Amino acid sequence: MRPFATLLRKLFLAAGALTLVAGASQSAEFERNIMTGGPTGTYIRIGKDIAALGAECGLTLNVIESAGSLENFIGVRNRRNTQFGIVQSDLLEYLKTFEANDPEVQDAVRGVRIMFPLYNEEVHVLARTGIASLKDLEGKKVAVGVKDSGTFLTASLILDILQVEAAERVPLNPDQALPKLQAGEIDALFYVAGAPASLFANADIDPVKFHLLPITEAPLLATYTKASVPAGTYSFQSDPVDLVAVKAVLMTYDYDPNKNAYHRQSCTTVSDFSSLVLNGMDTLRETGHPKWKTVDLSALPPGWQVGSCVKAGMALDYAPKCTKVTEAAPADSNEEYLNLLKQRLKN
Repeated sequence: MRPFATLLRKLFLAAGALTLVAGASQSAEFERNIMTGGPTGTYIRIGKDIAALGAECGLTLNVIESAGSLENFIGVRNRRNTQFGIVQSDLLEYLKTFEANDPEVQDAVRGVRIMFPLYNEEVHVLARTGIASLKDLEGKKVAVGVKDSGTFLTASLILDILQVEAAERVPLNPDQALPKLQAGEIDALFYVAGAPASLFANADIDPVKFHLLPITEAPLLATYTKASVPAGTYSFQSDPVDLVAVKAVLMTYDYDPNKNAYHRQSCTTVSDFSSLVLNGMDTLRETGHPKWKTVDLSALPPGWQVGSCVKAGMALDYAPKCTKVTEAAPADSNEEYLNLLKQRLKN
């Protein structure tokens, strides 16, 4: 079994042993949580956009920082009061194919559902200019992100699919890896993020020493989508670069409102936010993260079901159970005076 397959299997077996702890434990006040990513990433900004829609309705949604996709997927399955998580579609692809015949892994992911497909995230590989392709990472030191992160997931899968044996897969977040790459301590780093990635856009990267690797290998196209970073997206990048992208997906759990109070409240939460996101797409595209403009809600990853609580909230006659009543602004006293004066003068 490939290195990443072994690690991921261990993670999901652990998840299976902790199935829905939240369902058996009630807190004094019902909470709504969405697991996202690091403090400077796209996931957390997307989560805050969704939470803002809830705030307008009087529904508090806590935006939780995390390592990324792996932690989020498992979190939706069994983290207390966690109804939503943003994950990468290559994790879903892996689970549907790599371990399709493993009943223990199937049990660990049972009940996890799609809420909405989101946007594409480009796979960036920043490397020394002497490295021309992913195959050239053979025998090199490559930063692949920390365990449980989306970058770790994608980097590991890509290296496994292409059978590239790096001298060392260094478990560092991209922001920690970049200075080490610039100092010559590693040879390349992976970073999965919607372009333009702020880490690269805000950094002083020497174009003579470093470049983005093209990612065009045919074996990857079964799992990933073709993409391109236009010329000038980053200051060190004068030419367009062809690479691949992975779709970010909003996940939830298929709660059963007949099971207990926790499931009932969680299902209502999922329905409420499904309605809020669906009806608030224009607002999200206008005022949210730029990636909302590229969201295609019909682009569902194959093999995964949409949650029943999601579909309930998408019904035309569904109204979110808002707790915030929009009050009319107090009338301006001078405006009231002028209106009264006009009425007097008419008489």
